[in-house]
Amino acid sequence: MTGFSEQAWKRTERLQQAILELPFNTELAGGSLSRDRFQFYIAQDARYLVGFSRALAVAATRADDHDEVVFFANAAHEAIAVERQLHEGYGIVDVETSPTCLAYTSYLLAVAQTGSYAELIAALLPCFWVYHHVGTDILKRQTSDNPYQAWIDTYADESFGAAVANCRQAVDRAAETVGSDTQERMFAAFSRASEYEWLFWDSAYRLEGWPTERFRN
Repeated sequence: MTGFSEQAWKRTERLQQAILELPFNTELAGGSLSRDRFQFYIAQDARYLVGFSRALAVAATRADDHDEVVFFANAAHEAIAVERQLHEGYGIVDVETSPTCLAYTSYLLAVAQTGSYAELIAALLPCFWVYHHVGTDILKRQTSDNPYQAWIDTYADESFGAAVANCRQAVDRAAETVGSDTQERMFAAFSRASEYEWLFWDSAYRLEGWPTERFRN
């Protein structure tokens, strides 16, 4: 019997492949992604990481395994550290938080407040795993002299791969301790967060704004 995380990935396999094939990621790999799209993505990602960090901090307080407390607490700190590095390394353009970014962070924080520990860490796993999956895929097919090399190296790095493995291990352990109903909610959380990952990349490519902005006073 395979672990929960492997089963969850197989359930979302078509979606995970579709993420790799998004224009944002194919152009990032080719080095042809426009600067304005990348800057928009960085701005949204910096805001996302603040909400992600808060959800990770909640996971750390609810974990009953010492290693998981350490992992999620360190991950929360690292998310904020990366957010600051994005400001310093790339500069953050002054754009409004996109509907997709707001929806994704709101979803994670809602699961943190209303879901079980097992559901929460299942919802957090895609951000680790999908980014590493995208980073390693781009690393294999990127062009030379890619202007986004630093970003690619960050998420294809072995240390980030170790974080993915630690999160998967925590999720697999949690799944072993809960009943089938909670496992289904874990699958639903993993799937929804993976869908938000697709939406996040897509929204950055579209430079997503608020269509209702024209109605504001």
